[in-house]
Amino acid sequence: MSFQSYLQTLSREKLKLALYSTTEKDVERALNSPCGDLNSLLALLSPAAEPYIEQMAQRSSQLTRQRFGANIGMYLPLYLSNLCANECDYCGFSMSNRLKRKTLDSVELDAEMKVVKSLGYDSILLVSGEHETKVGIDYFKRVLPQVKKQFSYVAMEVQPLEEQDYRDLAGIGLDAVMIYQETYNPQTYAQHHTRGKKSDYSYRLETPERVAKAGVDKIGLGVLLGLDDWRLDALLLGHHLDYLEKKYWRTRYSVSLPRLRPCTGGITPKVELTDKGLVQLICAFRLFNQQLDISLSTRESPALRDNLFALGITHISAGSSTQPGGYVNPDSQLDQFEISDERTPAQVSDAMRRKGLNPVWKDWEAAWIAQ
Repeated sequence: MSFQSYLQTLSREKLKLALYSTTEKDVERALNSPCGDLNSLLALLSPAAEPYIEQMAQRSSQLTRQRFGANIGMYLPLYLSNLCANECDYCGFSMSNRLKRKTLDSVELDAEMKVVKSLGYDSILLVSGEHETKVGIDYFKRVLPQVKKQFSYVAMEVQPLEEQDYRDLAGIGLDAVMIYQETYNPQTYAQHHTRGKKSDYSYRLETPERVAKAGVDKIGLGVLLGLDDWRLDALLLGHHLDYLEKKYWRTRYSVSLPRLRPCTGGITPKVELTDKGLVQLICAFRLFNQQLDISLSTRESPALRDNLFALGITHISAGSSTQPGGYVNPDSQLDQFEISDERTPAQVSDAMRRKGLNPVWKDWEAAWIAQ
């Protein structure tokens, strides 16, 4: 059974009713046995769990330190292109938005990587708009070896690809793929993705399984919090994670929990996720899955990020640019979305150390992989 087939066995109405009819006794029961239990995850994501957030936060912090120590991995996104053939109303790269389009050539990519390396990074996330003909697999096959010469760990967040494409990229150095479903509500998905290949909900939903079958080491999942009811989307994200871990257990997993941010042509969230709700969400996932990597981007404010670091986060970015060429030319106005935490990596690192946390710039070597 594919995850799409599994998802069709779930009733969104019943899950939503369960979320909003959960009692405090249900939450207390979930706190006693949260690990790996989807019913417990439901309870911890429910409104009834809000009075228990402080307790959840303490346990989440404790579990994270037990599993990961005080270490938090540092990574940086590097945008390859803002060309896009999709119409997505929440994204600055959307094809109808009038902005200058750019795709990095090899010389420009080298210049960007030089700046990123000077900041201390050795883990990088390659990002692009979704444009198969101009920024597709042939382009990725050209740039990935160039990037891999400079960085020990390379992840990609690009358009969904075929299984063989992922297998080819893994063979030349790809370590991880981030593929976010945005929302698990097909109707809401269709409302926000109106043109282009990204409008194919099913194809995107099936992508993590193609990545896993291709033997990529790590898969990142996520939803764009605010497109739909964030509690229900997060619960279905938990179901997706649980399904993949059980079926493709050789693969490692991470989740990213981004909230809608302002951008060109942007939209208002359907269901707003407050700061308190974001804390609840992070802690719920940590209690549900103690070995899970949880990433936190620069979408959030400096003060909030500083308070979230110790609650369950394992990977963060700092000093990010969301535009192609943005590290060499930071004022080119080609951004995908607005950044909230504009501190330098050094400033963020200092803030982490003041909280007793250890920023890790490199924790990966190709030689560590068994041949």
